[in-house]
Order: sequence, then structure tokens, then C-alpha cells
Amino acid sequence: MVTDYIVAIYLGTSHLVGMVGKKNSRGALSIVAEEVKESSGCIRRGRIHNVAETAARIKRLVLELQNRLPNLRIEKVYIGIGGQSLRSIDHSEVRTIRADAFVTEDDIRLLNEQCKNYRPEMSDVLAVAPPVYYLDDKRTSNPVGVSCRRIEARYKLVVGQPIIRKSIINSIEQQASITVAGIIVSPLALAEAILTRNEKELGCAVIDFGAGVTSIVVYKNGHLAYLGVIPLGSDLITRDLTSLHLVEAEAERLKITYGNAKPNENQEGSISLDTVDGIGTRKINLSEIDMVVEARAKEIVQNVYARIEESKLANALGAGIVLVGGGAALKNLQELVRETFKLQEVRYSTIRKGLVDDANDKVGDPRYMSALSLLLQGTESCVGAIRRKQEEPTPPPVQPVEPVKEPESEPERIIPERKQEEEPQPKPRPQKRGGLFGGFGRIARGLFDEE
Repeated sequence: MVTDYIVAIYLGTSHLVGMVGKKNSRGALSIVAEEVKESSGCIRRGRIHNVAETAARIKRLVLELQNRLPNLRIEKVYIGIGGQSLRSIDHSEVRTIRADAFVTEDDIRLLNEQCKNYRPEMSDVLAVAPPVYYLDDKRTSNPVGVSCRRIEARYKLVVGQPIIRKSIINSIEQQASITVAGIIVSPLALAEAILTRNEKELGCAVIDFGAGVTSIVVYKNGHLAYLGVIPLGSDLITRDLTSLHLVEAEAERLKITYGNAKPNENQEGSISLDTVDGIGTRKINLSEIDMVVEARAKEIVQNVYARIEESKLANALGAGIVLVGGGAALKNLQELVRETFKLQEVRYSTIRKGLVDDANDKVGDPRYMSALSLLLQGTESCVGAIRRKQEEPTPPPVQPVEPVKEPESEPERIIPERKQEEEPQPKPRPQKRGGLFGGFGRIARGLFDEE
């Protein structure tokens, strides 16, 4: 029985990424298959925009993953979501304890159930982070067995617009006919895959520079302290470069090749490009590209800083900042973040040691980081063995039935012709056919005689 394969799909603004992973006996994940499809025009800022086209592309993506799994069938998938509407909110649940009693497991269970029943206005709860407990207003990490009069559980809820979940169900389950095993908040999954326990305790931010949005997750004292998304991504840099009379594909190439978030002053030099008509060439100064890229990169990083500062966490990043996402590959972005936050501890992301088999080259590829983190969150097997069509049972051999021989008829007597008057011909005598079996014999002849 197949029990250890996880299938996940990440819905990104620029790409749909599908991955299949297999967990070994130690819980480490090995990548079995991966596929990437463009999502342009389908996903905008982390949200499904074109339901029908998204369904069609996801269906093709799953089919291609399926072809990589001999004798296995994908039965369901985990879906990772982001989007600009995601944010964290605070919520508390309180219980009163008898004077002569202690906090029990039932008290904790009831607090969690109360939280699950909470419905914020105009929002859908997508994830609930483990709470922080306060006993008589004193923080504690292990409340069970402690005597108090009042216990308070303070939760961080990750919420988004209800349309996020509805569009996923509509596109994937109803139109693509693919069962959704679970919806996972991608920024949270990334942080869980990247940050160590010590980094969460000291305070650390994970900044995911995506194509459509930039996501921010901050941990402090071992718990989720903030999650937010700003509607600014690296695609804006590409669009800004089109102002230099470039088509979008050429602008994207120049961004990747020459883009610099913190260029040197008085940058000299130029590059030659084909003209729009393809006949001649024209030159673009590198200083022009630098000016455009730097301005937008600064805007994105400053918005990230403003969000963290607004949450009063800018000075709480004892373990620094981790950069992730395709947009993080922009040259000197790391230096720009250091300068903005006045913080030296800024590094690029890596999956925590021991979680994934490092033999696969996809582990360090930014395109696969989000999908890989989703696989690590999966708990249900997503594949099953292919049920071969049972061969139709072979009917028992039919014993041929010897046809009953008809009795030979007596030779016809020749009656001399009479001129006067013809005698009436006698009626033909019915021949014996062997009764019931004689009839079956006629059928048998029809069955076994060759045409």
C-alpha cells in the first residue's frame, strides 16, 4: 500500500510549480518529480484571476507529474496560497479555572475549539499559529498542571478574503476535477522550512520577493509575531523597464542580466539591442537601467521595512533577515536590505538540514523553494496504486454437441405417368429430429459451422 507520497502545487504569479516528494523512514523528503507551468494571465498577486484557464493548466501540470510516476495515480494535491489580502490578526480566548483546580488538557482543547469557531468579519481563517498562554497574566509555555484562576490563550490567525478559498475549490476541484488535500499558507510553510528553533526564539524575518507580491513573516520568542503581504513584486521592475522602449520579454532579460538594486555611482557603458523592426540596433546606457531598477527596488524594500516597523518588530530581529523568492536574485538586493534595516545579519534562504535529501539540485533553486516547503507540510498520502482493469473471466469451454443425424429418407418411388388423370401427390412425411435435443442440434450447427 502506498502511503508516503506527497503532491503539492504552488500558485505563483509567474509560475505554477508542481512537485511530488517521498518521505523516508526518518521523515526526510526526496523529490520524485517536478513540473513548472507559466501562470501569466491566470494568477494575479497570488490570487486566481482566470478560473477556467488556471484549471486547464493545473490539469496539464498534474497529468505531467502523473506520467513521472509509473504504476501510481495522483488522487489529491496540497495547494499553497499567498496573495495580497493575507495578514495576521490577534485573537484571544479565556477560561476561568476553579480555585482548587489546575489547568488540564481539556482546558487547552476547549480553548482551541473556541478559537476554531471564531469567524472574523469579512475574512476567512486560513491558518492558526500555536498560541501563547498567560496564567493570571503571567506568560508560560507549559500551562498544563499549573494552578491559576484564569487562563488566556493568545492566537495569531492568518486570514484572507473568502474568495481565495472559493476560487481554489472552484478552479481545482470543480473544474479540474482534482481533490484538494489541504490549503497551506505559503509564507508560513516557507518560514517553517527555513528557520531554526533558535532563530524563531531570537527573532527573525523571512522576506519572500515574488513576482506579484512580497510576503513578510516574523517570528519572535518562538512564536509567529507577524505575517503580511505588500502588493509590490519584481514584475514591477520589469514593467518599469519597458519605459525604455522595450518589450516585456526583453525588459525581463535585462533585469536579470544587468539589474542592480544598489548600483555604483556614475555607472558607465552601454548595451546594444535590436530595434523594434529588427533591422538595425540601438544602444541603452547601463546608467538608465540602473536608475529604473534601483528606484523600484528601494520602494519595495522600504515598504517591507515600514510594515515591520509598524508592528514594532524592527528592533526585535536578533537573528536577522532571510531572503527568498525569485526576486531576491536581484544583484545587491542583500546590501540594500542591510542598509535599510541597519542590520548585518541578512542571508539567503536554505532549507533546514535534514529535512530534504540534498542530492537533488532543485533544493537550492528559488523557483522550487515554495513548492518544496509545501511538501514538507503535507501529512496525507496523495497517490494510490493504479487499479488495472480486471480481465474478463474466461467462460468455461463449451463442449461441442454432436448434431443428431437425421434418419435417411426412403428412396422415392417413381410412379408411371398416367395420361388420364394425375393422382394427388402424397404429403411429405415429417422427418424425426430427435425431440428437444434435435432442436439444440440445429442451434449447435449454427454455432460451430464455419462460414
